[in-house]
Amino acid sequence: MTVSTASLPAGPQSAHSVVYAALDLGTNNCRLLVARPASGGFRVLDAFSRIVRLGEGLTRTGALSEAAMDRTVAALAVCAQKIRARRVDHVRAVATEACRQAANCSLFLERVQTETGLAIETIAAAEEARLVLAGCAPLLDPYANHALLFDIGGGSTELLWVRLERREPEMLGYASIPLGVVTLADRYGGRDVSPELYAVMRDETALHLDAFDAEHGISEAMEDGGVQMLGSSGTVTTLAGVHLELPRYNRALVDGIVLDCAAVADASERLLALDYAGRAAHPCIGPERADLVLAGCAILSAILDRWPTSRLRVADRGVREGILYGLMARNGRRFRQALP
Repeated sequence: MTVSTASLPAGPQSAHSVVYAALDLGTNNCRLLVARPASGGFRVLDAFSRIVRLGEGLTRTGALSEAAMDRTVAALAVCAQKIRARRVDHVRAVATEACRQAANCSLFLERVQTETGLAIETIAAAEEARLVLAGCAPLLDPYANHALLFDIGGGSTELLWVRLERREPEMLGYASIPLGVVTLADRYGGRDVSPELYAVMRDETALHLDAFDAEHGISEAMEDGGVQMLGSSGTVTTLAGVHLELPRYNRALVDGIVLDCAAVADASERLLALDYAGRAAHPCIGPERADLVLAGCAILSAILDRWPTSRLRVADRGVREGILYGLMARNGRRFRQALP
């Protein structure tokens, strides 16, 4: 039986009894949130996250590998089981950059539906940016004029330029840079990263930022003040955990935290000084991400070099939360903060 966007059962049903699910299949991670509406937002009933590296080797071959697809289908089977077990009423499942690029994406998604029942849609970069904005909107500063929001993913990095002066956040522009932690690690290697190699990754990222800056006058706006910098990605949440010296990653201590950018740079330098084994042993990184984290740090370094700011707000949220807000809004749910 296909697990797709379900309709509500006939008859009256309390809005708070409706269960929603959001699944985000990225280049590196497979993430699921199951939630029920609650005052001012939603209450998470179940969650799942697994590193699947769906896009591993994609830049070299142009196709998803059998091993990557096998890993991903296994993770998606767990998601499907959770969706059924929680008797979800509405679900939306999306795939991003890896599936946008892969020549065999349609065959892979057909296999997913056959083996798990999940119907996954591949969304365009513009829709991904919209969902990131919707998911992160509660962390936007209502007293700022603009926000520069970025999401460092596995296969791409999304940049959003947002106006905050109106009642609703307005996305003035976005760019999807074809560089993420998996693509850079595949290209340059992630186990043994010298300062010179790190600089190469940072400089390659920097080449993609100038056009977006010029189009929207971001540098000038930042010089005038009133611009919030908000980062949504495993890279920024990891660096927050490193800075806080957490014995294990704790979302409650990281999501929404505001960091001094000098502290962010210091945390990156500390990771660069570690070898692969040292990064793998770090409680906020682990062996699954030890060869990816420095690629993310290099991308972040390029962003902060291009748009210097004193503070960075960290978001452990994004596409999944944006999906949930959207599904609930379609069902007549209103939120304190209006979302696009």
